[in-house]
Amino acid sequence: MTDPDTGLVGALQALLGGAATTLFAATLGRLVYHGGEVRAGRRPLFGWHLIWEVPTAVVMALVAESLATYMGLSPQVTTGVVAVLAYLGPRGARDVVDRVVFKPKG
Repeated sequence: MTDPDTGLVGALQALLGGAATTLFAATLGRLVYHGGEVRAGRRPLFGWHLIWEVPTAVVMALVAESLATYMGLSPQVTTGVVAVLAYLGPRGARDVVDRVVFKPKG
């Protein structure tokens, strides 16, 4: 079994701290989403619309970290959950919940 403090997430947590690592993961998740929107031609690369990504990243980080804590996940897995939920954003997270909780019968 490997030491849980090793790896990229462990190094980031040692360097930045847990909260900064969480916000860094959320920011990267939103940037990956934004990059997809830019490539699809739905957004310009730079603009005032990026300001709205900041509160989205913070809120999704809070939601994801709370969910991961509730589920008893390790810090490394929590960071991954934060990045994925930040990438999905509020609409994507709602869609996932709808599919899991209210999946069609058949």
